[in-house]
Amino acid sequence: MDIFEFAKEQNLKREAPLAGKMRPRTIDEVVGQEDILGDGKMLRRAIEADRIGSLIFYGPPGCGKTTLAKVIANSTKAEFKQLNATVAGKKDMEAVVEEAKKELAFSGRKTILFIDEIHRFNKAQQDYLLPFVEDGTITLIGATTENPFFEVNRALISRSNIFRLTPLSKENVKTLINIAVNDEKRGLGAMNAVIDDDAADFLADIADGDARTALNAIELGVMTTPRSEDGKIHITLEVAGECVQKRTLKYDKDGDNHYDTISAFIKSMRGSDPDAAEYYLVRMLEAGESITFIARRMMIFASEDVGNADPMALNVAVSAALAVERVGLPESYLILSQAAIYLACAPKSNSCTEALEEALNAVKTGGNLAIPPHLRDAHYEDAAKLGHGVEYKYPHNYENHYVKEQYLPYELKGMNFYKPGDLGYETKIKDHFKKIKGK
Repeated sequence: MDIFEFAKEQNLKREAPLAGKMRPRTIDEVVGQEDILGDGKMLRRAIEADRIGSLIFYGPPGCGKTTLAKVIANSTKAEFKQLNATVAGKKDMEAVVEEAKKELAFSGRKTILFIDEIHRFNKAQQDYLLPFVEDGTITLIGATTENPFFEVNRALISRSNIFRLTPLSKENVKTLINIAVNDEKRGLGAMNAVIDDDAADFLADIADGDARTALNAIELGVMTTPRSEDGKIHITLEVAGECVQKRTLKYDKDGDNHYDTISAFIKSMRGSDPDAAEYYLVRMLEAGESITFIARRMMIFASEDVGNADPMALNVAVSAALAVERVGLPESYLILSQAAIYLACAPKSNSCTEALEEALNAVKTGGNLAIPPHLRDAHYEDAAKLGHGVEYKYPHNYENHYVKEQYLPYELKGMNFYKPGDLGYETKIKDHFKKIKGK
């Protein structure tokens, strides 16, 4: 590296965003991802022993995929190369492979190739890497926000260990915020800034697991906020809200407001009021409520309050939960909006809820009552001698694929837990039962 390249590199480091400057250099500096990086975990052991095989890191933006690759680059004795699939092509890969071959031949050093956004490579580009991963010319580390089982070639998947990274917790993000404000070497400590606790909480909430979002907001706040009379830059809740262009709504995610708002949201959907449901949904989203929390409550609602009046409701809620996990913010607002409106407009039934409660009560009251002998397992020798399976009537052998039979324990004969409602698909269930059972 000549003096001009060195100067260019130093300038880039100085001008790098705070998130880049704060990127961990060692595994001990990594915040979060304890499930895969905790003491004794396989990935941590592999990094510390410099025994890395091909890896694929999968997770949402800002959770630390590129960070882990950089940590590996700083700790390995192997040659480390990096490409970004959004701008790199086959020629770039060919150049890395040729250098890797020479490095292996002359020095015996392996080459680790980190490909960010690997899902952006098409099948042919991914196929090109396969023989060189197979023969050890390169060790591949891929990072992707998309499900690798859908977006990465099966052949590469089978030769790699896949590690799923989860969004950072609120406490993880808050830890990073405080480090960034106080670190004098890589952070903003030299600026003599302080951040109020409620402002740090707000940014950690809004970031929704994405450290980069929080650090960008902190950097903007410190760089644009004038000093107070005490000579310090104060990052207040108001300043934090301006940094992310979000109203700092009063919304304590651990207090009454949290529970009151989610309660109003659920009750609005139960009451078939899509306008109120949308209003409370937006209030939660704008206040930084977790999209996964909202999606989880909607899945519960789909079974508890819609049930079999519209069996599709659960599919819609589950699809929304999966979609927001893959898409992230802000596009997830649209997905949750669609699902909430569907659930609010769907016909309602709590028949499944009531059936569950009655069945639970029967089990708690009567205990484990004897299963009728004809229903017991008969797939073993001499079962018939015990009366197991004897005289069992196979419904498919009868008209309408139904035959009257005693399925409940004899002590519960005649009990009726599930009572279909009068709306939506449950009317069809009622008609079907009337046809086959005469009731």
